[in-house]
Amino acid sequence: MFELLPDETERFVTAMVGDRDETLAEMAAHGDEIGFPTVGPEVGAFLRLAARMVDARRIFEFGSGFGYSAYWFAEALPADGEIVLTEHDDDELESAREYLERGGYADRAAFESGDALDTVERYDGPFDVVLIDCHKSGYPDALDAVRGKVADGGVVIADNAMESGAQDFEAILDAVEGTDQEALDADTRGVADYLLEVRDSDDFETAAVPLGQGLTVSYKRA
Repeated sequence: MFELLPDETERFVTAMVGDRDETLAEMAAHGDEIGFPTVGPEVGAFLRLAARMVDARRIFEFGSGFGYSAYWFAEALPADGEIVLTEHDDDELESAREYLERGGYADRAAFESGDALDTVERYDGPFDVVLIDCHKSGYPDALDAVRGKVADGGVVIADNAMESGAQDFEAILDAVEGTDQEALDADTRGVADYLLEVRDSDDFETAAVPLGQGLTVSYKRA
């Protein structure tokens, strides 16, 4: 495990998030209590800002847990906007519904149980924002599934681009720097292949953001 930011920088980034509502504070405490790794307030605030900057009306999440990232996104949506949450665990999805109801955002949310790859096939685009935060080996498949459904000028954001506990960051770094990697585990290979694809694709312009456990933000070119 490594630290993405020096302590003072991390304190500054956290302080710049500002106040959060009571529901978000409860969600963060719930994540800590059950050992569920949320994106955290620094990434949450970035996700909300990204949605505002592209004037998002429709958002799709590959992997939603109990709705922490979706709650941040929902704050940026208009009243007639839509965010699609996907989650295998029905209990966590029900918790997401309860939290978004408490915040007044459930009316703009679709709660989909099961495999996100199956779910996205049932939805037409375009989506203004897509968050990929599912099992790491599935990142390339998630990109393939949604590539044609991202709006021109929209963004695809991948969480855990650097760290998640499931992948080997040093091997990912070697891969994106061009070192041949033949024997990678499935999660490391999934993240590395995803990063190489969005970095080198003509469809996207991509930058890395060292917040949380590392993000990439990929802008869909027209």
